Amino acid sequence: MSDQAANSMTPLKQILAQRTREGARVRFVGTPDWQQGRTTFGGVLSALAVQAMRDVCGSDWPLRALQTNFVGPVAPEAFEVEVILLRQGKNIRQVQARVLQVDASGTEQVGGVLLGVFGTGRASALPELRPAQDEVARTADQAAAWPYIPGVTPAFTQHLELRHAEGGVPFSGSTESHSRTYVKLKDGEGVDAELQAVLLADAGPTPALAMLQGFAPASSVSWALELRPVEVGDPQGLWRMDKDALATGEGYVNEKTLLWTPCGQLAALGYQVVAVYA
Repeated sequence: MSDQAANSMTPLKQILAQRTREGARVRFVGTPDWQQGRTTFGGVLSALAVQAMRDVCGSDWPLRALQTNFVGPVAPEAFEVEVILLRQGKNIRQVQARVLQVDASGTEQVGGVLLGVFGTGRASALPELRPAQDEVARTADQAAAWPYIPGVTPAFTQHLELRHAEGGVPFSGSTESHSRTYVKLKDGEGVDAELQAVLLADAGPTPALAMLQGFAPASSVSWALELRPVEVGDPQGLWRMDKDALATGEGYVNEKTLLWTPCGQLAALGYQVVAVYA
């Protein structure tokens, strides 16, 4: 099913509300408006997997780290997340999840493998360090909005407000290898800050695409995300996504992402390996 099939929008809270659980498996139904190319957008897939981990193993501790390997495409239809509690300690809970979907032949295929680390806060002699957010070329009001163009931009981007603040634009032949973007989930009501952080940290294209002079598809291969418990501030406010391509070559990009809340707190640090087919 192509991006053009995304002719209606299903809010994330609706997908969450309609999930069902049987034992250690949680079933979700994806929709075409959350697609990225021929698969479900990795950010929403990871957020749903985190929700499945919470459902099975408990939601009492915040998510501290998430490692995701995108193994294969997940079609915009029913899929299950199988959850395994690997270890429960006094302060740390380690949880594995596999995204599973039955293909046309009736065979269950693995679409993704994730490892979530949940940890409770505790008293510590370690001083608190909160990095400051760097200034960018344009404020949110000055930044240019990225339009959603059916059949051109990925279907999932219709759920997001994206404003380009700094860096190269994809496929423009730029010499810049970074991007600074204001972003928010348009239909974020009823979706907590932790799940929004997971989704938004994967929302933008790799800035390495700006160095190309023509279109080329790209897809995430692996993703490591580290999260901080934060105050969001304005629930309707814009987050900021800072992405830097650290190294490129042989069809791969190594990139870093910093995600900041609307009130300027560092919410997540992400590192990805992205395959670019050019």
